[in-house]
Amino acid sequence: MSSTLSSPATTGPAVLTGTPVVPGAAVGPVVRPAGAVQLPAQPGAAVPEGEREAEKERYRAAAELVAARLTARAAAATGVSAEVLSTTAGIAVDRALRTSAEQRIDQGSPAPVAAVEAAQQFMDMFASLGGLMAERVPDVRDVRDRIVAELTGQGEPGVPAPDVPSVLLADDLAPADTAGLDPARILGLATRLGGTTSHTAIIARQLGLPCVVGVGGLDDVPAGATVLIDGEQGTVTVDPEPEEARSRVEDARLAAEALAGYAGPGRTRDGQVVQILANVQDGAGARAAADAHAEGVGLFRTELAFLGRAQEPSVEEQAVGYAEVLAAFPGRKVVIRTLDAGSDKPLAFATAPDEANPALGVRGLRVARRDPGLLERQLDAVAEAASRTGSTPWVMAPMVATVPEAAGFAAAVRSRGLVPGVMVEVPSAALHAERLLAHVDFLSIGTNDLSQYALAADRLSADLADLTDPWQPALLELVALTAAAGRRAGKPVGVCGEAAADPLLGCVLVGLGITSLSCATPAVARVGGRLSTVDLDTCERAAEAAVAADEPQAARAAARALLAR
Repeated sequence: MSSTLSSPATTGPAVLTGTPVVPGAAVGPVVRPAGAVQLPAQPGAAVPEGEREAEKERYRAAAELVAARLTARAAAATGVSAEVLSTTAGIAVDRALRTSAEQRIDQGSPAPVAAVEAAQQFMDMFASLGGLMAERVPDVRDVRDRIVAELTGQGEPGVPAPDVPSVLLADDLAPADTAGLDPARILGLATRLGGTTSHTAIIARQLGLPCVVGVGGLDDVPAGATVLIDGEQGTVTVDPEPEEARSRVEDARLAAEALAGYAGPGRTRDGQVVQILANVQDGAGARAAADAHAEGVGLFRTELAFLGRAQEPSVEEQAVGYAEVLAAFPGRKVVIRTLDAGSDKPLAFATAPDEANPALGVRGLRVARRDPGLLERQLDAVAEAASRTGSTPWVMAPMVATVPEAAGFAAAVRSRGLVPGVMVEVPSAALHAERLLAHVDFLSIGTNDLSQYALAADRLSADLADLTDPWQPALLELVALTAAAGRRAGKPVGVCGEAAADPLLGCVLVGLGITSLSCATPAVARVGGRLSTVDLDTCERAAEAAVAADEPQAARAAARALLAR
């Protein structure tokens, strides 16, 4: 990576490199997140005993106000943005966090000090657990800063709303800040930290913002400087030549416009059918996906109905939400993923406390080991929604690792007249894909988790971003293995991880034998449009070249050389 801006002027503009996440180009002045909230520098005088109840009430009021603001923003958002904002709102009023703060107030700490100390307790715990649990550290830090700002009269932290369209550079972004970005004001973003499956990357895809992560040297770029972000090449150019920058942005705009006319159905130039589906989380997102010419839903994340609640939603509540998504695609394919609770999505009524390694613990389908009724009631709700809409949804379970797990899930799904499938997120599932397909009707590959588990790399670690890059040849081999099992069984195998949102990689996945690609709604036209420009033989040769490479950048370059012809 480039890490300095001290190169002589004769060498031209400084070019910083990172990992490309969202294709496209943007040029503009640099803006950075608002200055850090000033945390209390010292404990200060102890709160008199008679005032401690009032101080606890002051903390509760600030936390509830922060949660209310985030909940209101979640209500105006869709998809992953809504989930992230809802999750962050839930942290603000989390019972354990509040109890920890109140205990400190009972010992005499002022509310701002108590907020900092309680948050630090949980941040240390999550960081020590590592893996997916470490992803919650930025969330807790963000909540801490918002509560302290409210208690001390400081402005709410976050991303500014610039007067002119700008490019956002940051060390890292709190997920709630990324979810709240306005694409009319922020044209693109780059971060020093994060990987291709971080919340920043996932939400940037949903918003359609050119994005590069894991960029060295960003700290040296001052606010106000002009930069060019190239989300296809993975570069940030500081003080680019104006004409060259305009030309690159115009080329990216014309390329996007050429693909914007895509109206489906998905197929290669020579007629190979590939369904282009959308990842959604609610009815509004499903309707937007239908308007964007998605052929259906390849991943309906059902967690939004469960997040931030002390109790499980009723069957009726769930059925109403599921029916709304099914109604957006009458007679078409909708794949519903059952609750993916645990690890980075803890639920008060479903998640085991204090797991030693939550990323490898009770998550996804494994939650049903402790509470079978949770899965049974969700399947009842899906069946009820299907009945109301006259649909036959496909239903898949996350985190399936063994054949008996797949067989048991399939029996429960079929008993309700639904179509069963499982996700391939664990290497064992890829290795035994053909055995799984003896029991289920389809497979869907979640590349985010599959890359993390296959390469033993925390997907949020900037230091390991190259390992969780979806272009990793070893990951592509697992995809090829799974797709080959699907061909032999005569059953479909799709990809619903973030890899499917990359138009170039989408062509490679089709070359590996994938039958459907499910991505964020803004990526539907880019993925479908790009696929329509190439034939199957070229996709297959690009796939062979990518798998034969030794590292992600070489895989990208090899595929691009073939697919650009």
